[in-house]
Amino acid sequence: MRIDSSAPTRLDLAGGTYDIWPLYLFHDRAQTINVAISLRAHCTLTSRADGSVRLISDDTGETVDAPGPDRLGVDTLPLVARLVRHFEARGVEVRTRSDSPVGAGIAGSSAMNVAVTAALAAWTGRSLADDALLTLVMNVEAQVINVPTGAQDYRPALFGGLSAVELGVSGVRRLPLEVNLGELERRVVLGYTGASRKSGINNWDVMVRRINGDAAVTAAFEGIRDAAAGLREALERGDWPAVGRHVADEWTHRKRLAPGVTTPDIEALLDRAARAGALAGKVCGAGGGGCVLCLTEPSRRDAVAEAMAASGATVLPFALDSEGLRLVTS
Repeated sequence: MRIDSSAPTRLDLAGGTYDIWPLYLFHDRAQTINVAISLRAHCTLTSRADGSVRLISDDTGETVDAPGPDRLGVDTLPLVARLVRHFEARGVEVRTRSDSPVGAGIAGSSAMNVAVTAALAAWTGRSLADDALLTLVMNVEAQVINVPTGAQDYRPALFGGLSAVELGVSGVRRLPLEVNLGELERRVVLGYTGASRKSGINNWDVMVRRINGDAAVTAAFEGIRDAAAGLREALERGDWPAVGRHVADEWTHRKRLAPGVTTPDIEALLDRAARAGALAGKVCGAGGGGCVLCLTEPSRRDAVAEAMAASGATVLPFALDSEGLRLVTS
C-alpha cells in the first residue's frame, strides 16, 4: 500500500498573529488574509512487512526506526513522530520533504502537519472531518514548539486559495475571497533572505506584551486589524494600488509589535525593492528572517525580483494554489 499526500504553504498578506488565541478576542473584527502557494510539503507512506515504523526526512537527512509507534521517541522528527504515535500507525515508512526553505515563514511546518495527518488518517482507516483535522494539527504543533499556535496556517494548506480567516468569540471562520488569482500572482515577488525566522519567540513576546496591556503593542494590533480589513476590500474590488497601500500599512504597524520583527538587512532589501518599483513589502510570518514578499505592478515585477536578488535574497518561483490538500492512495 502507498499513500502520497501534499499540502501548499501560504503567504500571509495581512492580519497575521491575530490568529493566536486569545489575541483575537481583544480586538473586534479581527481577521487574517492569506493565500496558498505552490511550494508544497510532501509525505509518502509505504508498507513495511515487519510491522515496524521508519521516519525519513529528505530535507534534514534524518532517519528514525522503531519496532512500533509505542516505542517511537519524539526528540527527532518530533512532529511526524507525534502524529505516528497518535494514530498508532504500524508497518509504515513515512517519508517527508518540503519545497519550502527551512524557517521561511510561509507555514511549511503547518503544511507538512496537514499532509502527514491526512495521510496517516487514511492509512489507519480513520475518517477525520475538517474541523477535527484542524484541531488535531494545531494541538500537535503546539506540543512540538512549546508555545501557542495560530489558526490561520492550516487552512490554506487544507483548502487552498485566497481567503479571509475571521476570528472572534464564536470561533474561527474561513471565507474564500472572489479575487482573480492570476492578477494577484502577477504582482507578487517572493524572496528568501537565507536567515531562518523564529516565530515561536517573536509571537510569544508579542502575546505577553499584549496581555500585559502594553499600549504600543495594542495600538499596533489596531493598525494591523484596520489594514487587513482595508486589504480585503481592495482585493475584492481589484484595486491594486490600494492593495499595495494596505500591505504597506500592515508592515508599518507590524514592525511596532516587537524589535525582532525586522532587521537592518530586511529593511535594506525592502528599500532596494521599493526603488525598483515595489508598491509594498513585508516579511512572511512572525519576522526576523525567512521570506519577504513584495507587491508591484506587473511591468516592474522583473526589476523588483532583480533588486531583491541583488540584496542577497533567493527569489522563489511559485504559483498561487487553489487546490489545497492532495491525497492519492495506490
